[in-house]
This record gives sequence, structure tokens and C-alpha cells, in this order.
Amino acid sequence: MEQTLHALAGILQKAVLTVALLLLLHFYLKAMLFGPLEKVLKERDRLTKGARQAGEQSLAAADQKTKEYEAKLREARAEVYKEQEEMRRRWIEDQASQTAQARERNAAAVRKARDEISAEAEAARLSLTESSGALAEEIATAVLAGRAGEAS
Repeated sequence: MEQTLHALAGILQKAVLTVALLLLLHFYLKAMLFGPLEKVLKERDRLTKGARQAGEQSLAAADQKTKEYEAKLREARAEVYKEQEEMRRRWIEDQASQTAQARERNAAAVRKARDEISAEAEAARLSLTESSGALAEEIATAVLAGRAGEAS
């Protein structure tokens, strides 16, 4: 047993150097590799989260701008439709006014034509009345002259 303990003590002496080298390697790697690597990973994570947040903010801003654009577009369309309706109403009123004026002009022209025809008819009646007496005398003279010539 003593021999085993002696062998074990020899193994432990040799292992102490290995353990010391392993501890030294552990702290060296932790300071030189894992520390900077952890810093880089943390920075990368921070930047990634920042980029995600910036992306989300950009999307939110784009959505907001899209909503504003659509609202302004709806307002502009409503304004255009309102202007078109107003213009249509003015055109209809203008057309109705022009139609009424044309009717009044036509009615005045018809009245004037009727008055002229009535005046002409009256003038013709007067002319016929005046000339009918003279014509009746001529006919009577011609008839009497023709009877007088037959009687002779």
C-alpha cells in the first residue's frame, strides 16, 4: 500500500505541473481570446438590436407616412370630386339659363312674327276693303257696259 501511495504521490507531483499549466492556459485564453470575443459578441448583439429597433422605427415611420399619404390622397380626391360637382352644377345652371334665354328669344321672335303677320293681314284687309269697292265699281261698270253693248 505504501508503494501505491508513493506511486500516487509521484503521479500527483507530475500532475501539479499539468494542472498549473492548465490553469495558466485557462486564464490566458480567458484574457486573450474569450474576453475580447465576448466583447465583440456583446457589441454585435447591441448593434443588431439597434438595427432591429431602427428597422422597426423605420417601418413604423413608413406606415405612418403611408397612412398620411392615403389620407391626403382621399382628401384630394374628395376635393376634386367636390370641384367637379360644383363645376357640373354651374354648367347645368348655365345651360338652364341659356335655354331659358333662347326660349325667351324664340317666344319674342314668334310674338314679333305674329304681330307682323297680324299687321300684314290687317293691311291686306284694309287694302282689300279699299280695292273691293273700286273693283266692284269696275265689275259693275264692265257688266253694265256689256249689257249696254248687248242691248244696242
